[in-house]
Amino acid sequence: MEAEPRRAPSCSTTPARRWVGPKAVLPSPTPPTPPLPRVVRAAALEAGVSLPLTALVVGLSGAGREASRSAVELELELMGLSARTRVDTDVAVAFHDAFADGPGVLLIAGTGSIAWGRAEDGREGRVGGWGHHIGDEGSGYAIGLDALRRVARHADGRARETGLLKAILSHVGVADLDSLVLWTADASKADIAGLAPIVAEAAAGGDGVAREILADAVDELEGHVLTILTTMGPWQHAPQIMLAGGLLMPGGSLRESVERALAKHSLTPLDRVLDGAMGAARLAMVPGTSKWA
Repeated sequence: MEAEPRRAPSCSTTPARRWVGPKAVLPSPTPPTPPLPRVVRAAALEAGVSLPLTALVVGLSGAGREASRSAVELELELMGLSARTRVDTDVAVAFHDAFADGPGVLLIAGTGSIAWGRAEDGREGRVGGWGHHIGDEGSGYAIGLDALRRVARHADGRARETGLLKAILSHVGVADLDSLVLWTADASKADIAGLAPIVAEAAAGGDGVAREILADAVDELEGHVLTILTTMGPWQHAPQIMLAGGLLMPGGSLRESVERALAKHSLTPLDRVLDGAMGAARLAMVPGTSKWA
């Protein structure tokens, strides 16, 4: 998943507007954090529409629990921001941009990772997306953490030589491994994921350890797709695949490698950039679902 979730307040009668705001993870059914209403108002101002909106769809990272979504929907409506409000995950609104109501598989790899699929019979399922403590394989965070572990092992004499330590020290602005350990103690998930481009640059320069790290990440993401294709099958027609997230967007560090991995299974990703804000806007134009208040 992206390092900063995209908030996509959208009105059914106006073009979509996207606004990036502070991260809002919803582990329990609590009212929305103060930045969220401000983000909605700012997006409406940028879009040139007045409040309350006809319909509002918000895609939030961490909004996977129904109780959390319902609580935020209620609070937003009580604030008079919209006549109808739907809160869903950032993955759900992105998936809608990719496939609308049809079948397909969306693979996201940014700071985190997840594969989300919808079968031809309408069943939906996921692989991954369990957070950086127990999941997020193949993500920027996983790549950064793997790099840190390998440089520590090399310092012990337990792993082969790599130039990653020097590159990482330069990137984070510390002098030695001991200082790097102190840096990691305070580093955020995004900080660790920010090491992924350093690994990619080292791999491009021929560093064997960096290449192994990226290859492992590609294997994990390939496994995400193959697993969800199996659980969502059987397929009467070859499913469409969409790649998204910082690592998989066009020009991303893993894009070409993942494309090659999927090509071995006769899978070709769609050749366009995902737009979660447009997915939210399209959802705002679809009344009558159970999630509408």
